[in-house]
This record gives sequence, C-alpha cells and structure tokens, in this order.
Amino acid sequence: MSKKWFIYENGAVKEYDSIDKFPENCVGFVYKITNIQTGKFYIGKKSLYSNIRKKLTKKELAEYSGPGRKPTKKLVTSESNWMDYWGSNKGILQEIKDSGTDSFRKEILKFCFNKKQLTYWEVHYQCINEVLLTDKSYNDNVLAKFFRKDLV
Repeated sequence: MSKKWFIYENGAVKEYDSIDKFPENCVGFVYKITNIQTGKFYIGKKSLYSNIRKKLTKKELAEYSGPGRKPTKKLVTSESNWMDYWGSNKGILQEIKDSGTDSFRKEILKFCFNKKQLTYWEVHYQCINEVLLTDKSYNDNVLAKFFRKDLV
C-alpha cells in the first residue's frame, strides 16, 4: 500500500511520507482520495496522533504520591496510522481491496492545527464538493447527521 500523501499546488507536487514534513503544531489534515480511473472521490479527515489509555505499571503505581485515589491508567499519545490510512467508507475500501492502491491518488487538501479545525474543514470541503448530491462521491453522509439517502 502507498505510504505517501501529496499536495498539488500551482502545478507543483509535494510528497508527505514522514510526520516531520508536516507544519509545526499540525494535528491532522483534510484529504481527498480519488479513483484515477473513474474520478470518484472520498473526502475525510485524519489526525496525525492518537490517544490511548494504558494501564499503569506496578512501578508507576508505587511511585504515585499525589492526593486522592491513585490513578490506574495513563494517557499515551502516539503517531496514528495516517500513512496507511485509506478512509472509513466501506465502498472505497472494497474498491481498493479489489483493484489495488495504484488506481487511487491520496491528496492533502488542508492542514489543521486543532480538532475543531479538522471537523470544520472536512465539512467545508464536503459541502463545496457536494458529496451527497453527486454520484462521483463515495461519501454517504456528512457529520453522521446528513445522509445521501435523505437528500436524493
């Protein structure tokens, strides 16, 4: 599977295959995945980091000296699976499984610097591309509130 994302600006192509290439303080991006053969596309958002709750080790529990009840878990932030990510839509994932990743282009549309920006810009790009009104889109809902079946 392709581990690269691209930005297409003013005829130039910039490749993103490492988290170090993203702007400072970037938390994620809005993306567009396009089937090169059919022109059908998917617009979504992806966080660069994920938070996981992990149990504290016995040593960490023993070292705790704060007030109140001892915590049992800690929050660990790590890099997400952004390089391998192909969206959450079952339709596009099935097509990628059937025809391979070479038939698809992964494109970053917008860098975001907090989670609210991620959500806003995802909805913005979905709306201006009319993802629920065109057959050229894999998206079947916006914010899990507005569904294609309710509009068409």
